[in-house]
Amino acid sequence: MIRRLIFELRYLRAKTPWDTGISPPELMKYLAESSPGHALDLGCGTGTNAITMTQFGWQVVGVDLSVLAIRAARRNARQAGLEIDFRQEDVSRLASIEGPFDFALDIGCFHSLSAVGQQGYLRNLTRVLKPVGVYLMYTWLVGEGDSPSAGLSEADISTFFEPCFEIRSFNRGTEGERPSAWIQMIRKSE
Repeated sequence: MIRRLIFELRYLRAKTPWDTGISPPELMKYLAESSPGHALDLGCGTGTNAITMTQFGWQVVGVDLSVLAIRAARRNARQAGLEIDFRQEDVSRLASIEGPFDFALDIGCFHSLSAVGQQGYLRNLTRVLKPVGVYLMYTWLVGEGDSPSAGLSEADISTFFEPCFEIRSFNRGTEGERPSAWIQMIRKSE
């Protein structure tokens, strides 16, 4: 509840630096190289990436904890002349999400969750993403001397994801001075 309140306040005050209004090149590259299918945008914010995916022919469900973000996403989709299924929901529960999805996108959502939230998120992502479905994640990495709450370590990523996912690519970068990574994974077959 507190996490949701924090995000609502950030959207209310327009203090959402993660919501750039621009789809990143890593997503654009994936979309250009892939056939459209069903996509899940986890932590979709105001819908920028869901709109981009829809423009590439994907059928998209966007999920965000913030009511204000979902309202803005619906408004942005209408203004773009697109129909997109946006749902206000906790990504660690995905209670109304059935799947199966061919592709899931997470730009900075997973690393913001508590350990319990990450476990629920991963359990539900595995439930709704098809075997051999693609998961593209952007995350902050824990840098030298950082608190573990500042992001994920490479060991965390292996521990969390490798039982159910095969890591296809791991591209390190920085956001400001913060270490980060784009990680593409494939859900393992049953």
